[in-house]
Amino acid sequence: MTLFPLFVRRWGRITQFLSLFCLCLFLVISCAPRQQTTTTSSGSVNTPGGDGRITIGTTAKPRTLDPADAYELASLGLVFNMSDRLYTYEPGSTEIKPQLATSLPKVSQDGLTYTIPLRQGVLFHDGTPFNAKAMEFSIQRFLENKGKPSFLLTDTVDSVTATGDNELTIKLKKPFAAFPSLLAFSGVCAVSPKAYEIGAGKFQPNTFVGTGPYKLAQYGTDSLRMDVFDKYWGEKPANQGINVQIQTSPVNLFNAFRTGAVDVAYLSLQPDQIRSLEEGGKKGNWQAITAQGSVVSYLVLNRNQKPLDQPEVRQAIAAIIDRPLLNERVLYGQADPLYSMIPTTFNVSQSLFKDKYGDGKFDQAKELLTKAGFSKENPVKIPVWYPSSSPTRSLAAQTLKSLADTKMDGIVQLEVNTVEGPTFFKDISKGSYPAALLDWYPDFLDPDNYVQPFLACQKGSDAKGCEDGGSQTQGSFYYSETMNKLIDQQRKEQNPAAREKIFAQIQTQVANDVPYVPLWQNKDYVFAQKGVSNVQLDPTQNLIYKTIKK
Repeated sequence: MTLFPLFVRRWGRITQFLSLFCLCLFLVISCAPRQQTTTTSSGSVNTPGGDGRITIGTTAKPRTLDPADAYELASLGLVFNMSDRLYTYEPGSTEIKPQLATSLPKVSQDGLTYTIPLRQGVLFHDGTPFNAKAMEFSIQRFLENKGKPSFLLTDTVDSVTATGDNELTIKLKKPFAAFPSLLAFSGVCAVSPKAYEIGAGKFQPNTFVGTGPYKLAQYGTDSLRMDVFDKYWGEKPANQGINVQIQTSPVNLFNAFRTGAVDVAYLSLQPDQIRSLEEGGKKGNWQAITAQGSVVSYLVLNRNQKPLDQPEVRQAIAAIIDRPLLNERVLYGQADPLYSMIPTTFNVSQSLFKDKYGDGKFDQAKELLTKAGFSKENPVKIPVWYPSSSPTRSLAAQTLKSLADTKMDGIVQLEVNTVEGPTFFKDISKGSYPAALLDWYPDFLDPDNYVQPFLACQKGSDAKGCEDGGSQTQGSFYYSETMNKLIDQQRKEQNPAAREKIFAQIQTQVANDVPYVPLWQNKDYVFAQKGVSNVQLDPTQNLIYKTIKK
């Protein structure tokens, strides 16, 4: 299998699972009246019964249930609900809290050693006791089996050791202040040492044995059944179990929800279907629940391609963007305008693109381009590319082209181009595209994950741009030694206030240099039937099964 660069692999999971709705506005929550239905192993729906189980409808088909290899939303959402990690998130918050750990880590003065006390009295689904050795095994397996998400820890972790029956010590290769957030990643969960093996490629895609509130009862091609784990250490689920129906299309999911065949519809519906279900929610037919998302959409500008090598041209593009218009015409209002690459999910986010460029500031854009030597007779010509699987990005590209055509008096010509997803993600790191429309799904919830992957560069120069690093794989080829130093500083800084100041400097420089233009931040949607309550989303886009009841 071809190994894409780190960030291209992240994009790959997006195209694979969110192709019909790359806008990232497709998570859904609401409620409508009916009794529970159950799903058989073949996926057929039985007559509604009062068994207290919850039926969840989705189009997201998991590739694997092995946490060491799960790197797509469809797989991670299921692993999340059957597992425990050392740390997890409060719904609606990016702050982590202990789960299998009993407190936040004790960090050494040099920022390299993390000592973590562990919970006692926990059992795996197969009855094996959980302890520090089991957690050491689980993390070591994540590192050594070399699954899709393994780089998340292999890039950072030097060693993991059980330093007591209930104490785990992790040593890092270099300081990384966001490390505890990495330990909340769904794949870094505890798995039974008796049920799994360590070794490259030794995966078990069709089973799961963890410590979570549900254990896997059935796993078929179009359905899953999770039963309540009666020996779970924590608070028991509010329901009697979960049936997951995997629908073949958004249309089928939409119809299954409207007819009451599923209690909760989540991942993924198209924008017009979301709008229709929202209207039904307002009429009281069901509940529509919206949460702020953590996915960002942006325009990448390749500084190695003329005329984007000129800062004034990149700044002019930023001034042309009209986010409220995009939100109205492209997104049906199902997003929030974004003015920093760090989303408003984090309090360090600063709307500097709004302050500096605003929206649809066409006169400002003309002044910048005139300064750079362009005119109606000598226009700026910029091809804008996007993966062909995305109707949302297609409409966004056409809207941006229309703005340039009608508002810029011929001084800017945007040319819209599309290419198949696999080709796009393979070629963007080669510098093939002057400008491109993309989405970013975070691997972990920390501002660093919206900065380092986009701006860091291990090898480069002012003359050649980035030759090896995050900005090269993202297609901007941005290089700044000052930026590299700022990124290293925030990664080492344990003091939140001091770290916030560094992120302010980073965002200021991005607004000046414009390697990327932030466009919108998604909203997440779930719809559930009447009588269903406590439907909540984890901030990493996982639907939380155990709180749902009816």
